[in-house]
Amino acid sequence: MDFGGGILCIVVLLLLLALGLQIGLAFILGGFVVSVVVLGFDSSVSLLGLAAYFSVATPTWAAIPLFILMGSFASRGGLARRAYNGVHALSRGVPGSLMVATCFGCGLFGAISGSSIATSAIFGKMALPEMHRLKYDKALSVGCIASAGTFASMIPPSMMMIIYALFTQQSVGRLFAAGIVPGLLTAAAYALLIIALVRRKPDLAPARDNAGCKPQRKRDEAMRMWPVVIIGIVVLGGIYSGWLTPTEAAAAGALVTLGLGWLLREYTNIGQVTESMKESANVTAMLFLINIGALFYSRVLAVTGLPTELIGMLQYWDLPPVVILLGIMLVMFFLGMIMVPVGVYALTLPIVFPVLVNIGYDPIWFGVIALKLTEIGAITPPVGLNVFAIKGAIPKEMNVTLEQVYQGCIPFILVDIGILVLLVAFPQIVLWLPTLLMG
Repeated sequence: MDFGGGILCIVVLLLLLALGLQIGLAFILGGFVVSVVVLGFDSSVSLLGLAAYFSVATPTWAAIPLFILMGSFASRGGLARRAYNGVHALSRGVPGSLMVATCFGCGLFGAISGSSIATSAIFGKMALPEMHRLKYDKALSVGCIASAGTFASMIPPSMMMIIYALFTQQSVGRLFAAGIVPGLLTAAAYALLIIALVRRKPDLAPARDNAGCKPQRKRDEAMRMWPVVIIGIVVLGGIYSGWLTPTEAAAAGALVTLGLGWLLREYTNIGQVTESMKESANVTAMLFLINIGALFYSRVLAVTGLPTELIGMLQYWDLPPVVILLGIMLVMFFLGMIMVPVGVYALTLPIVFPVLVNIGYDPIWFGVIALKLTEIGAITPPVGLNVFAIKGAIPKEMNVTLEQVYQGCIPFILVDIGILVLLVAFPQIVLWLPTLLMG
């Protein structure tokens, strides 16, 4: 195999991305060009056709559009608003209560959407105007929403965990379980950061919003979150009880979410349902183009022999496992600043995953580490996807610049790095729950 072809494969992809080509097409075109050089035209066409089919010819892929549909039904069914109002009522009396509510509200909504970008956009439209009205600090408010949206992809169901599972042939159920504790830990750390910042600098949040509310109102608002709890029980309970596969759980979750939308009278005509389905189809088509391109690209990269050469090189150098791990994490961290998570996975996992498993690291644990790295990348310049999602959702009259969004994200990025260090130092934080639930 041609080691130089692997280097060419990476260079061509980065060049196409620098030229502004859509990432799914960049993966397909970059992989095809290099495969023609290495294998010839006829073999390249055959490889592309086989990759396009077999990349998605597995039942697990069906879970992705179903979870997207469930998230669309949830957002149109008012469940994000219920989660937000409930946690805000419970957090009243805490410094910066609206931002604290946003953190936990994003976590709750993430449990029924699985998309960090969708969560950031929805809460940007819903929470930011209220923060602006109450005169919360502008930069910290937008930074909080953009950052809190990221751990929506850590708390299951997570589409990125499904994609990681497909790249590495790992259990989706175990990955979902592994993300729960780190996701909740991140939400709690964000909340503590907000409280500490507001106590240190009270003008970041209005004093009147720190007042508590009556216990009866807290109970009423908390009880209104019951649809979110039901959906979580159906999806996660179905998976961990063994009654449902992840794909069946996604279908059941979408059906229950739609039913709750009708029951709560958020859906009043069939046109609203078809709009949700159209929106889900558009998102699915875009995501599948990226995924097929990424998987084809990873196969071409494997054909060049670059992953095998690097594994041999690392074994020859006889580096300590922790040095190899830190080097891989550093590469994924920087790639996360310029690429979407699927692209990072396609470029790195075919190379680094065999290395990590070979030197003794747990693949489920590394799935959470990889997701945490891409979460940080989603709020880090120059291509923070969550930053651009929240920027698009901000009303123009608020006059928030991209620099202010990134500035507001800085404290949360530092917290994320601290959580990442904790997860690396103590892997049992990640592995305890999947071991408890699934052995």
